[in-house]
Amino acid sequence: MTELKHKHLMTLTLSVDFAGMMVIGQTPAGLRRIAPVTGGSFSGERLNGKVLPGADWVINRPDGVMEIDVRLPLETDDGAMIYLNYQGRFLATPDAMARMAKGVLLKPEEYSLAVTAKFESGAENYLWLNNVVAAGTGEQTADGPVYSIFEIG
Repeated sequence: MTELKHKHLMTLTLSVDFAGMMVIGQTPAGLRRIAPVTGGSFSGERLNGKVLPGADWVINRPDGVMEIDVRLPLETDDGAMIYLNYQGRFLATPDAMARMAKGVLLKPEEYSLAVTAKFESGAENYLWLNNVVAAGTGEQTADGPVYSIFEIG
């Protein structure tokens, strides 16, 4: 097989309280911060609803790469609860990263944001999510990232 079979699962739009970011400080892994996710939405053929408050555990590594580790509760339009955890990395040139650190919104061609996602649910209609392998790409906005998440396989 030479192609990766995939299907769009959902678009995930997050609202992040950048002003409320907690700075843990410089650790052996890098600069550790926690960004509060205040809400958002998700939509797709089989998944629609709202994002409940969660957080992004961010590390800016010494090599300039920003690692993300996001944990969110999702509530579907029909009231089911889903836990979403995704991890990934944000790559950009040192100049672009420095501008972003000053609050500048980068152009999509200046960076790469890629994640792998895992879902958990006990809701009967969403048990299928427990076996989904998912990956996605993201784009910055002033309010927070917007991801396109794809089911693989």
